[in-house]
Amino acid sequence: MEITNKSIVNCPNCGYQKEEEMPTDACQFFYECQSCKAVLKPKQGDCCVFCSYGTEQCPPIQQDRSCC
Repeated sequence: MEITNKSIVNCPNCGYQKEEEMPTDACQFFYECQSCKAVLKPKQGDCCVFCSYGTEQCPPIQQDRSCC
């Protein structure tokens, strides 16, 4: 299985989208939208902002590992 390390983050507040590189060995709990400056946090049950708002899940989850 090939691991993807890039994901497009979709801001739920303004709809802005930006491709970001994901950390391969850690969770990213906060993400600031470049457009509206909203600080995004993971939804309940998700480990990071990529799993909540990205087009791809974070690398540890892609590998069926815990990332937190």
